[in-house]
Amino acid sequence: MRWDALFGDMEAQFGEGAALAVEAEISERARVESASVVLADRLRGGLGTQLAVCLLGGRTFEGVLSHAGADALVLDEVRRQVLIPYGAVAHYAGLGRISVGEPSPVRRRIGLAHALRGLARDRAGLAVILRHSPHDGTGLTGVIDRVGADFLDLALVGPGEARRASQVRQVATIPFESLGAVRSWHTGDI
Repeated sequence: MRWDALFGDMEAQFGEGAALAVEAEISERARVESASVVLADRLRGGLGTQLAVCLLGGRTFEGVLSHAGADALVLDEVRRQVLIPYGAVAHYAGLGRISVGEPSPVRRRIGLAHALRGLARDRAGLAVILRHSPHDGTGLTGVIDRVGADFLDLALVGPGEARRASQVRQVATIPFESLGAVRSWHTGDI
């Protein structure tokens, strides 16, 4: 009988050890998987949800997350859309825990410069908010003339004014790393 008790005790300990090893392996795999999630995938998992995005300067934009690209997102506000580079964000509020990878290799390569070139092509009137501008700071209003590899040239005109040589006050060259947000302008609400 002593042998039966000894083997029974050893079997219970072995079973407990095996269960602990499985739990430890599951926990380790979850940590490794979580460590490989990138912000764009996390944002993609929140598409269609209401989100608040607070910039480094303290300004907050709220809207429905409609796009999460390689290095920028698009929020749909009530009357316009706003393009926000990930690097300009201090924190997000309302983001869920789901992450979704981008299956399209083409979409994975489309970045901030591509979106800005589209806005330049459309001659869209924009308000450019700089990354560290305070909440009450006004943005630069104008039309994008040119987009380089890491900068844009913004012809400064007043909200609602067309981009004509006679109306351009100056051309501001803005490094991408200084961008906080880019959105369609609305008189009195930049």
